[in-house]
Amino acid sequence: MKNNHVYEVYKVTSILLIIDQISKLLINTKMTLHQEIVIIPKLLSIFYVKNTGAAFSMLQDNTIFLTVINALFIIVLHMFIKKEKDLSKFSCLSLGLIMGGMFGNLLDRIIHHGVIDFIYISLIDFPVFNIADMGITIGVVLLIISFILEKRSKNEQNRKV
Repeated sequence: MKNNHVYEVYKVTSILLIIDQISKLLINTKMTLHQEIVIIPKLLSIFYVKNTGAAFSMLQDNTIFLTVINALFIIVLHMFIKKEKDLSKFSCLSLGLIMGGMFGNLLDRIIHHGVIDFIYISLIDFPVFNIADMGITIGVVLLIISFILEKRSKNEQNRKV
């Protein structure tokens, strides 16, 4: 089937997007802004905040700008995915995680005028984040690994020729 990888990417995208949006819906409806529920003392909390900026709260209160940038990244990534003829399953997984995360945060910016964040790792005082952020981060790491492995494989094939 032609461009079967597009289906694979968007299958992962859809799964992550659903998990992300359900988690944010629960946080938004069951908690009040700035409420904290300690899961593991001095390690992990659910802490409801709304981020009107980008990662690590950069560009605060620039929701319209960030929404446009987010949408443009999604369009460019979609064009890349459609253009590529042969993506590995590993690449499809990583691109799906990135797309799912980008769509999740884009929906938040459109609907809530900011991104709903709620996972707080107090042990290292890491900025509060969400499932979409995890998808983007894990997806980028996996994509880098995928490119390294594919390049290594191609180099080994060229040496055998």
